[in-house]
Amino acid sequence: MSSFWADHRVMVTGGAGFLGTAVVGRLRAAGANEIFVPRSADYDLRTRDGVDRALADGRPDLVMHLAAVVGGIGANRENPGRFFYENAIMGVQMMEAARLAGVGKFVQIGTVCSYPKFTPVPFHEDDLWNGYPEETNAPYGLAKKMLLVQAQADREQYEFNAIFLIPVNLYGPGDNFDPGSSHVIPALIKKCVDARDDGADHVDVWGTGAASREFLYVEDAADGIVLAAERYDGADPVNLGVGEEITIRDLVAVIARLTGFAGEIRWDPSKPDGQPRRALDTTRARERFGFVARTSFEAGLARTIEWYTARRAAV
Repeated sequence: MSSFWADHRVMVTGGAGFLGTAVVGRLRAAGANEIFVPRSADYDLRTRDGVDRALADGRPDLVMHLAAVVGGIGANRENPGRFFYENAIMGVQMMEAARLAGVGKFVQIGTVCSYPKFTPVPFHEDDLWNGYPEETNAPYGLAKKMLLVQAQADREQYEFNAIFLIPVNLYGPGDNFDPGSSHVIPALIKKCVDARDDGADHVDVWGTGAASREFLYVEDAADGIVLAAERYDGADPVNLGVGEEITIRDLVAVIARLTGFAGEIRWDPSKPDGQPRRALDTTRARERFGFVARTSFEAGLARTIEWYTARRAAV
């Protein structure tokens, strides 16, 4: 419990989503008594009217902007204009309206997709501007990166306390398992569990398996965001991750083993791998606000598989 949170009224955009639900739960555990979550049915945050009404109704002194339009490689390829516009317009208007409303602190969630395609591994925050992002998710990544520019510009001109966090790929219970828009871990879990239960002898997987990714358990991400909101007031962007990578080929093998799928993995090299490698330097988060991820990868995967299996059985 923290007296910091007992003294703040917090608005969490996207607070009913995958990451947002975990953040709201962590805030409650930390002692936050007043948490306002604007729901999309009531507040269209793509419009200035929706943003202004949310701030007026929520009356926050701290805003966590988690709301985003997201998806895997396929969804990004199919919706580049939408992903750029909606993420940019939500963030730009929310940050500006919060500043004008006198909000004391603004926490903007960025994305690892903002990093250049060929960033040296591990990705350090100082490399963020050293190239263009991987093409399949560049519009989304650049929309988010513009919010870092806005946060730093507002801090310089208006002394607005806006911080910018860059979480790596997230996973965990409650993730999006829709095959049309899901990210790699829920997509693979669904394929393997469904194939196992349906008696299929193979699953098809995009790409070559050579690309690597780093994954952060959603509860750990929530811990990092809440810690940063409480303890960090700097202009520099900060990575949130675990500092370890795994190839997609090895990831598929682990998920197949944990789900009990013993069939064939068929790779489709005609589909894109996406960014060649992803692994973050997490030194800044540890040094500036004491964040270290605690959940082992296999334990997090097992919990995610258990959640999906129970949900599938219920349906």
